[in-house]
Amino acid sequence: MNAPDQNLIFNYFYKRNIRDFLGVPDSTLKQFIDCAIKKKKIIITTREEEAIGIATGISLSGFTPIVFMQNAGFANCLSTITSLVQMYNIPMIFLIGWRGSDKSDAPEHIKIGEIQPDLLSSLGLKSKIVTEKNWKSCCDWAIQTIKKKPCALIFRRLLDE
Repeated sequence: MNAPDQNLIFNYFYKRNIRDFLGVPDSTLKQFIDCAIKKKKIIITTREEEAIGIATGISLSGFTPIVFMQNAGFANCLSTITSLVQMYNIPMIFLIGWRGSDKSDAPEHIKIGEIQPDLLSSLGLKSKIVTEKNWKSCCDWAIQTIKKKPCALIFRRLLDE
């Protein structure tokens, strides 16, 4: 399986007037983050909850934010997601780098990688796994979904990265 071209994904969102990108850097999303840095359309935060708080303000002011993070960081901010983002249906797209989806990833990522699908399901947070073949339909799905509620796009960590 080849990784989706994150440059194409960034530009796809950017051309659709999604221009607020914030979060905690994750090597799985490196290309995407690099694009945001080059466009000077990025806010780097120290914690995922901080990114979600800022994204909430951006969303309430009428813009669509994308919040990026690693899946371990996603697990850290479950309370913020359930008690703020989901409770008030704050429109935002989460981009989540899925470490530990492959058993040969670093050992510290294996457990969270195993439970990531169940975590999303338990929260009722709709998500799609982005691949080289489906990236455009995933982006379109996310843009439509956030008209009603938040959603997540998941990027698997490919071990040759």
